[in-house]
Amino acid sequence: MRFLLIDTCGSEGSVALADTSLADAVVAVEVLPGRTASERLVPAVRRVMEASGWRLGDLTAVVAVHGPGSFTGVRVGLSAAKGLSEAGGVPLIAVSQLALLAASADGEVVYAVLDAGRGEFYLGKYAGHECLREALLTGEEVLAAAAGGTVVVCEAKVAEALADLQPRVVAEPRAQDVLPFALERAAAGRFDDAALLDANYLRRTDAEIFAKPKSAVR
Repeated sequence: MRFLLIDTCGSEGSVALADTSLADAVVAVEVLPGRTASERLVPAVRRVMEASGWRLGDLTAVVAVHGPGSFTGVRVGLSAAKGLSEAGGVPLIAVSQLALLAASADGEVVYAVLDAGRGEFYLGKYAGHECLREALLTGEEVLAAAAGGTVVVCEAKVAEALADLQPRVVAEPRAQDVLPFALERAAAGRFDDAALLDANYLRRTDAEIFAKPKSAVR
């Protein structure tokens, strides 16, 4: 199986190609420095595909991390994945960034935590690849929810804020880390409907938060 993997949710974006027929399945990786996904994502996809001699129609699926994370990054990555899936006539798979983070730690149940800004956090509770809960919580709520559990983070500020939980600090997930989820989902035939799939924001946008209420109709 061949996959195009896209992750633009974190501090840096990345694109990867994977072919499970090869001993080293990940055949190409390109990192998008900083928050440059809006300008660099599609050209990067084109470069890695052309360099490997792949066509969109050769893919088993296009796989995208669809949040939570940077609103712009989430939107850009998911929109590109949907467009490429439609253009190539290939299935689409969406994976939560919290699922990727949780998969990097050992434990029967793992709590993955990401910074959500404004003193809030994205928390994912996972048993293996199974999502038990994802929510936007305050620091106090995270401390209560994950007390005594295995907690994994990839941001220094989150590790500091949740020091009482003794979190394990790991590297930020990259596109190639999505491959185990892609394999599992493709093997089971569990693909997403591009028309119905939405970004996994786990919170309202600034526009929604600061929107003025509409006047009542009289």
